Order: sequence, then structure tokens, then C-alpha cells
Amino acid sequence: MKNLKNAIFYIGVTGGFTALMYWIVSKGKALEIGRNVISPTSKDTLFNQFLVSLYHNLQHPLAILLLQIITIIIVARFFGWVFRKIGQPTVIGEIVAGIFLGPSLVGLYFPEYSALLFPVESLGNLQFLSQIGLILFMYVIGMELDLKVLKNKANEAVVISHASIVIPFALGIGLSYFVYHKFAPEGVEFLSFSLFMGIAMSITAFPVLARIVQERGIHKTKLGTIVITCAAADDITAWCLLAAVIAIVKAGTFASALYIILLAALYVVVMLFLVKPFLKKIGDLYSNRDSLSKPVVAIFLLTLIISSYLTEIIGIHALFGAFMTGAIMPDNTKFRNIFIEKVEDVSVILLLPLFFVFTGLRTEIGLINDSYLWQVTGLIVLVAVVGKFFGSALAARFVGQNWRDSLTIGALMNTRGLMELVVLNIGYELGVLSPQIFTMMVIMALVTTVMTGPALDLINIIFKSKDVLIPKDILNSKFKILISFGNQEKGKSLLRLANSFVKNQKENTNVTALHLSLSDEMHAYNLEEYEKEIFEPIIEESKYLQQEIDTIFKATVDIENDIVDIASRGDYDLVLVGFGKSIFEGSLLGKVLGFTTRIINPDRLLDKFTGKEGLFQNSPFDDRTRQIITRSKNPLGILIDKDLNQVNDVFVPIYNSDDIFLIEYAQKLIHNNNSKITLIDVNNQLKSNFVLEKSMDGLIENYPENAFVISEKEMNAGFLINQDLMMISLESWKNLVDTQTIWLSNVPSTLIIKS
Repeated sequence: MKNLKNAIFYIGVTGGFTALMYWIVSKGKALEIGRNVISPTSKDTLFNQFLVSLYHNLQHPLAILLLQIITIIIVARFFGWVFRKIGQPTVIGEIVAGIFLGPSLVGLYFPEYSALLFPVESLGNLQFLSQIGLILFMYVIGMELDLKVLKNKANEAVVISHASIVIPFALGIGLSYFVYHKFAPEGVEFLSFSLFMGIAMSITAFPVLARIVQERGIHKTKLGTIVITCAAADDITAWCLLAAVIAIVKAGTFASALYIILLAALYVVVMLFLVKPFLKKIGDLYSNRDSLSKPVVAIFLLTLIISSYLTEIIGIHALFGAFMTGAIMPDNTKFRNIFIEKVEDVSVILLLPLFFVFTGLRTEIGLINDSYLWQVTGLIVLVAVVGKFFGSALAARFVGQNWRDSLTIGALMNTRGLMELVVLNIGYELGVLSPQIFTMMVIMALVTTVMTGPALDLINIIFKSKDVLIPKDILNSKFKILISFGNQEKGKSLLRLANSFVKNQKENTNVTALHLSLSDEMHAYNLEEYEKEIFEPIIEESKYLQQEIDTIFKATVDIENDIVDIASRGDYDLVLVGFGKSIFEGSLLGKVLGFTTRIINPDRLLDKFTGKEGLFQNSPFDDRTRQIITRSKNPLGILIDKDLNQVNDVFVPIYNSDDIFLIEYAQKLIHNNNSKITLIDVNNQLKSNFVLEKSMDGLIENYPENAFVISEKEMNAGFLINQDLMMISLESWKNLVDTQTIWLSNVPSTLIIKS
């Protein structure tokens, strides 16, 4: 009755008011008399008007900006992925994406498309939005700095850091003496040009360096601590120098820049002695809360904006204000994490790629169009490497480091990355750098960053050393299980499963818990705390199970390849990973996107050509799980976890003779965990295969109270409810999914094993 009343009311209100609107519009037609209103009369005219309207909408500045952002994010993520796969920092791929979309490639070969996507009048919007992204990013960079490390380990680090600045700075000024006449813009003083060449040569990219240190696994070593401290000191010094250089360039002479420098010094004093204690007080009050209220977030973001505004007005650039605000944030790690999470994704994923593309639009490789210009570019790269690489290495050797560590420090400090582009863009905007010299310096930034990884590998080869991730006691164990987890709850389930395989043979076995994190999601200042936090529930579970475990933690650019590599180097007898479900399954759009991913993902294409793609047909594994499966040379188990708490009742479907290896794992579960194993004879495989039949008979004979055989027809809903785990081979899992067996939807936790 109530539904009927609602329906009558709905129809009455909507119908009545719709009729009223129609009547008002009809009467309103009379008001058009004498107003020369032009009304389309034919369908063709209506369609043409629709096309004109559509074209007008496409030309609207907001529509152009949104299309630019969509294109930039897709291209930047793709190039970032490609460069990550070849062992380079993601930022290099994003910089190359910017150059790709600029006049060097797309603009050169597809000028009409480039003019449509990046019309000159739209570049102002793109620039300002990219500057907002940079301000937010510099805020994060400031927060990443651990100033306590500088206080505790500043002796050697400051010597190395300042040597790594002053040597390339001097060489940059020397180089500017030879290139000023030919490459400096008309009307630019030598002092301004030389200072920008000097600061561009002496910069180090702290974020990229920190991530490389994490990826190499040396962040816990003395060398890692020294180089992180050097980079932090370098970052602070370089940004202070850059502020001074900008002040001098804008004022014209050092004497006239003194007013700007004095104002900047006053600004720094206010930030350190007034603003920092105020922010610390707020941090202390809210440090124990899981989330911050909007007024508190507003205070910090307003501080960021005001600080950036003041430094821009003073004349030392808004980015210095953003960096300074991040550096004086409360020391509380949890507090900083909250703000980094709020700011980083928007700045790094959405806004920062706009800066790379805007830089790419200014970079015209075509300007370097003869051998002489390439020779000058080579000279710039050489001076940059000699000044930064060898300057840092010699300083490190002087303060007592051995040659291997000294050269490693030099290679890492030579990393320039995004920070170099920031400096170059400021110089370009101030009119100090010409398009030619700007392009040459961008090439130098790319080369010096790309060479870091190979240089470190070469140093390790020369000194015959390598990063040690796997302890010797693991390698000496007879039966080794590696559990690789991302989610902590899945990690605990994997640990329970691993314990079931080795519980009664602890003296001859080893269980290792591995956690890998993408390095571009990690921060140097809280790495140890993050590692402790991520392993804490796993270690607690191991104590409850009375199962000793080793732990391996690593920041990486390629999780799936590193899992396979660590498993291979440790010669593990079984690798257990959690099941990741593909986001491309279950909807039409998902399948379309999944097809697109297959087109642009070289790994998926390779699987298609080699026939491995068929292994995953109808099986909704995510791409990461797919890559681990196809590349792993070790026995691999993928756990589909449905709150696995115990492994007492296990059933094993046997589809063919290749499943015989599952009996060995079943035997381990019985021996170590006293599990009840039910073997499911699918399609009467026992009678048709002598070897399989004998293996099953042997298991039942040795463990008559723990091993049973039933046919598929004997399975029912009650049977599945009483089971803790299904253990099945990868090929049989594929058969199970392909045949869409009725009981598939009711199965418990499932362990899919690749032999």
C-alpha cells in the first residue's frame, strides 16, 4: 500500500510539474516576436549546429587542458614503466615522455596533432598547473629530509657534500667562460649566465639518489647512511645557493642583491624560530591521531602557500618556500606520513608529469643539429661528470673512505634527475639560458642520471663485490620456503601454510618472509620504521606458531622480477605468493582495458607469442602474478586466501599423471601437520595410470588414517564446507576454471602449485 501511495505521488508531482514547464515554454514562444530569433528549421541545420557546438566545446581552454592531462599521464606512466623495466628510475621515463610529446618527436613528425594538443595559447595554463605540482613536490622533498641525520653524521658528509658542490660549481663557471659568447642569450650578463651554469652542474637529485640506495639494498650500511646524509646536505646547500643565484640574477649585481638576500635570511630565521615551533606544537597535539581534521590540514597547507608566496615575492622563487616548509615540518614520522600521503599522489601522479612535458616542449633536440653542437653537449656532460662524480669521490677518499665506497658515493652524487630540470627551467624562465643551451643541459641531466646504475654495477664488478640479500644459513638449509607478501593478513596466511609444510622438521628447514616495496613509494627518512612495521604482525604470528623465520626487505623498481631473482639465488624449494586478482576481469570495460593493456604491455605480448598467455585464459590472475608464474624456475605456490587459519583438512583434485608431484606435498602436510588428505579422482585417472595409482596406494598404505581417495561424484556441499584447503596443480586449475565446475564457487582457500 505504501509503495502504491509513493508511486501515485511520484507520478503526480513529476507529471504535473513537467506539464507546467511545457505550458510556460509554449507561452514563452510569444515573447520572441520582434527579437529576430533565428531558429533552425531543418534536420541538417540542427546537426550542423551540433557539430559547431561540439567543435566549440573541444576548443574550450578547460577541455584542452583536461585532454592534455589525460594524454600526459598515460604517456608518462607508460614511459616510466618501460624505463623501470630496464632498471632505470621512473623519473627518467617521465622526462623522456616529456621530450617525446614535445617538438623533438611528436612536434617534429606530427606537427598538426602537436598544434591541436598543445596550442600556444594553452601553454600558460599548463605551466601554472605544473608549477603547483612542483610546489607540492618540493614540499614532499623537504619532508623526506631527516635533519636529525645531518646533526648526528654531519662531519664526513658535509665535507664530501660541499666538495661535491664547489668543485662542479667552479668547473661550470669555467665552462661558461668558453660557451658564453656563442650560447648565452642576447643581453644576459656573464655573471648571471655563469652562476646558473655553476649551480646546474652542482645539483644532486636527492629523491632519485635515495631510491637507488634503497633499491641496491645499501640503505642499512654505513655507506648508505653517509651517501644519504651527503645528498641531504647537498640538497639544502644547493637550494640556498640557488636562492642566492636567483636573487643576484634578478638584481643584476651581487651588491644590489644584498637586499634580497637579507630579506631571504630574515625569512629563514622566521621559519626556523617562529613557524617551526608553532607547527611542532600542533604536531605534538595531533601526533597520536590516525587522521587529521580539516582545520589542521588547512593550517599546514596555508603555511605552505604563504611560505611559497613570500619567497616568490622576495625574489628567490616559490619552490624554495615549499622546500623550506617541508623541511620544518614536525619530526614525528607518523605525522609526516599522513601529509605525504595526502600530497604525494596528487603531485607525483597528476601534476608532476605536466612539468616534465612542459620541459619537453621547451627541449628541441633538433636545435643540436651539427657535430660541433654535439661536441659542446659532450663537453658539458664531461665537465658535469668530472666535477660531480670525481669531485665527490676524491673528497670521500680524502676523509678516509676506501676506493670502492668513494667511487660509489661519486656515482650516486652524480645523479641529477628532476632537481636539475627544476634549476634549468628557472634559468630558462629568467631568460638566462637560451633554448640551445637549455636542450644541451637537459641531455646532460638525462645522461648523468641514466649512467648511475651502470656505473654502480661496473664498480661492483671491478671490486668483485655484490649486494648480499640472502644470509648463508638460509642457503645451507635442506628444505627452504620463501613467502612473498604485500598485504600483512595474506602474509600471516602464507606463514601458517608454510609452517604446515615444515612444522616437525625445523632443524633441517628454513622459512623466509620477503616483502618488496616499490622504491618510488618509499621515503628515506622512515625506511627502517616502515620495515619494522610491515614485519611486526608476521613476526608475532611466527612466535605464536613457534616457527623461526628470516626476513628480507627490499625497495625495488620491479617486484615480480626481484621475487623470481631472490627465489633463484636462494635456491628455494617452494615459493609461496598471494593471489592477486586482475582488475580487468568481470566487466565489459575491464575486458576492453585488459585488451589495451595486452597491446601496450610487452610482457603480455611476449606471453602471447610464446603461447604462455593461454595458460591464463579464463584465470583472473593479475599481471604481477602472471609474470611471477611465467618467469619462476622454482616450485611456486599461489594461495587464494579465504581466511586460512588451519590446514587440517585438505583435498587434492587429480586430473592427470602430471599431478603426481602433488602427492609429495600431501605427504609433507601429513608428516608435519597431521593433515587429513582427500584425493579426488577426477575422470577415473587412477585406473588409467599405473604410476599414479601406485603413488596414491603408497600414500594411503603409509598413512591409512590420513589419506583417502574419493571420486568427484562423491563430493557435495557438506564435503567442501569441512575442508580448509584445496591443493591443485596450475594446469589442473586451468582445467577446473575452463570447465566451470559447479563446486568451484564453494571451494575453501586454494593453493595452486606450479611444479
